[in-house]
Amino acid sequence: MIPSFFGMPTGEESGVFLSVDFGGTNVRVSLIKLLGHGKITVLKKLSTFLKDPGGSYDYTSSAATGRELFCFLAGQIAGLVGADATVPLGLTFSFPTKMYALDKAVLIGWTKEFKTRMTAGRDINILLHDALQEQGLRGIKPVAVINDTVGTLLTAAYGDPHADIGSICGTGHNTCYFEPLPPRQHGPVIINIESGNFDGLPVNDFDRELDLKSEKPGEQVLEKMVSGRYLGELMRLVVLDLAHKGCLFQGKDSDMPGFPYQTNSLNAEHMSLMLGDKTTGLAGIAAWLKGSAGIQEPLLLELGALQTIASLLTARAARLVASTCAGVLRRLDPLLKNPHTIAVDGSLYGKMTGFAPRLRAALDEILLDRAGQVTLKPTRDGSGMGAAIAAAMAVTSETIR
Repeated sequence: MIPSFFGMPTGEESGVFLSVDFGGTNVRVSLIKLLGHGKITVLKKLSTFLKDPGGSYDYTSSAATGRELFCFLAGQIAGLVGADATVPLGLTFSFPTKMYALDKAVLIGWTKEFKTRMTAGRDINILLHDALQEQGLRGIKPVAVINDTVGTLLTAAYGDPHADIGSICGTGHNTCYFEPLPPRQHGPVIINIESGNFDGLPVNDFDRELDLKSEKPGEQVLEKMVSGRYLGELMRLVVLDLAHKGCLFQGKDSDMPGFPYQTNSLNAEHMSLMLGDKTTGLAGIAAWLKGSAGIQEPLLLELGALQTIASLLTARAARLVASTCAGVLRRLDPLLKNPHTIAVDGSLYGKMTGFAPRLRAALDEILLDRAGQVTLKPTRDGSGMGAAIAAAMAVTSETIR
């Protein structure tokens, strides 16, 4: 449980703020105008990969240092607003940190297979500040640092007074909530529960194998069961086991490259394709198999098995996420006497075929006759907009002090 040092927005915060969203495979920089009355507009934005598909750079690897990574971020900021800009900046940094103030967050350690050196134990906002100074961007002041769950909740709460839980279901997974009575805090605050790191879960042999082969075995156990970064590889391990047992793809040479014998040859996008295939004879899955595995004439039974495995893993992921949200609701309002909005962002929730309705169905199953008190609210770009809202709140707090 990590306090964010942020309460809830009033919806009347206003002004122009710079937002940096750094949480996965790309970094997004946006100039955002808060209009008050819960209204937000994006003036301009820029999105850049942290790992060049062509191989010319990779700021997520151990070949890169923290200084190099944040100088790259500063360069993207300069490209959006220019060297003479004067604007407060909010940073969404979606990795485990220890928060000490609105603008002070120390990286505990990387997740999502990031390996950038000389960053663990460092103050993220100082790294960004120093990079901005080095790039000559002295008019840009980093005033707030949050994670993507907090950003998602702030974005929803800016226009919805019932929003009190934020959850990310994308490359990674995490949840936060607004705690009105936090222990050892001076007042109500948003708490980041780092649910992706929950353990003590009922795992199976495939979960164990994936965990053992991951960058950090034993860590982010729930995230490895529910997030887009890992679901494809988890399904590949299931299919590989069935292939080794002779249940699928008999006659395919196990030395051949591609699915299911090659690590990471299946991703969440492929799973979504399988789940959404409504064609006669599952022609979409068959075409993907032909291109990715060289299997020319798969049996309809094999195609159906792939779709079923993808469905089961997606359903399990949705139910596990729903369980964490239900646990938070039990903390906040055990009898669900009041309405609650759960703000959800992330590619898994927004793009994975069937994930969103399964999450809703799982919550309904858990909450029974009180399920109507809980609304799931898709919150697109919560990370980016939330960083701008956090910056506005930080500036207001600084003015009051």
